[in-house]
Amino acid sequence: MLTLDRLDKVYKTGTFGTSDLHAVRQVSLDVRRGEVVSLIGESGSGKSTIGKMVLHLLDSSGGTITFDGRDVTSLGFRERREYYRRVQGVFQDPFSSFNPIFKVDRTFETLRRSYFPRVSSSDWRGRLEEALGAVSLQPGDILGKFPHQLSGGQLQRLLIARALLLDIDLLVADEIISMLDASTRIDVLNLLVELKSRGLGILFVTHDLSLGNYVSDRVVILYKGRVVERGVTSAVFDDPLHPYTRDLLASVPHLDRTWEDVEAEEAERSANLAGRCLYHEALAAQGRAFGEEAEAADGVPDGVGLVEHTPGHFVGCFRLAADDDCPAA
Repeated sequence: MLTLDRLDKVYKTGTFGTSDLHAVRQVSLDVRRGEVVSLIGESGSGKSTIGKMVLHLLDSSGGTITFDGRDVTSLGFRERREYYRRVQGVFQDPFSSFNPIFKVDRTFETLRRSYFPRVSSSDWRGRLEEALGAVSLQPGDILGKFPHQLSGGQLQRLLIARALLLDIDLLVADEIISMLDASTRIDVLNLLVELKSRGLGILFVTHDLSLGNYVSDRVVILYKGRVVERGVTSAVFDDPLHPYTRDLLASVPHLDRTWEDVEAEEAERSANLAGRCLYHEALAAQGRAFGEEAEAADGVPDGVGLVEHTPGHFVGCFRLAADDDCPAA
């Protein structure tokens, strides 16, 4: 459904824009119908930038975005409007998505005027109640109120209901539960899983590995704008290959293990990989030159510096920055 091929984003920085900040580097991934793909990385890794480029809130600097076989990298106003009928986003701070001086009803009325001008009031009311019910909200508790009268969880679910009214195919969920309390988080996550079961594709942007593990079918690990590892969630989490992925997983608290146990486990794994690079080892085993690009089995390009080390599990070079030395080089 959604395919990113060698997507780049470069910002101009410094005096008179003379310097380049490479926020996203040659990122390739895909999201299929009825699955959740998590973009995971620390702050500044480029994950939100990728989500905004998919939503056309930012222009890309290179590469392509393809949706249902059509290149949608550059869309005009009319084309973008139709694109938003099928692709929507929900963001970290739900309060910033609503105008505080208007009641939340206005959000749905604007949607009706833009996309459903010929739908009768009674029919629209029925559709609205159905969408609110799908996200466990009662119209009487929500409609007619200002944003500040509702909780963050209610506002997030309102935004998801807005997307459901459009009968979208892809949802970009950018850190949508990071500002919610623990009890509300699980409700929103379970809602995403339910929507996935109905065929919705979800690009889930998060810095929290536990959330990615809970909700994702596949994960993409980002570091400084490039993909360092990706694959089926269980494969990546059970057998992390890249040092950055291992560092991320080691930083997650474990109820069944002490910090000393985790450190000892990671020290042993690092010792076994000292001076090695699984990316270059895989290339050598395949009889290919270092730096040669790999392709996934389904033909989707994997971008620069990814090879399939084990079936469905891709890893990049062990250097953590473009100008670092590789231990195997």
